[in-house]
Amino acid sequence: MKKIVFILLVSVTLAGGIASAQGHRVGGGAYYRPHTTVVIGGGLYSPYYSPFGYFGYPYYAAPGVAARPSKLDQEIEDINHDYAQRIESARMDTGLTGKEKRHQVRELKEARDREIDLAKRDYYKQ
Repeated sequence: MKKIVFILLVSVTLAGGIASAQGHRVGGGAYYRPHTTVVIGGGLYSPYYSPFGYFGYPYYAAPGVAARPSKLDQEIEDINHDYAQRIESARMDTGLTGKEKRHQVRELKEARDREIDLAKRDYYKQ
């Protein structure tokens, strides 16, 4: 009888320790990361600790890792951001009528597109 109680006590303690290790506190919230083990060909395989990377992807191409943007992408983002500010200031200008604002916004959008095309040409000529 003492052996059964001892075995139950040890198993409950182990189960509680494993369950408490599953939830981690991060910035006030908790997240759950399940530890999955899959039986493949008679052996055990854990996708979290795989030598092949994250779920079969190589480490550099894991699904949650974004590729670093190229110089062209960064330059296009800068151009779009700059012209977005110019367009917004043109829309907020109180000294212009609605027709003049629309005309100025249209010109800014065309200039933005021309500058993006020029940046693409310069990038691919290198």
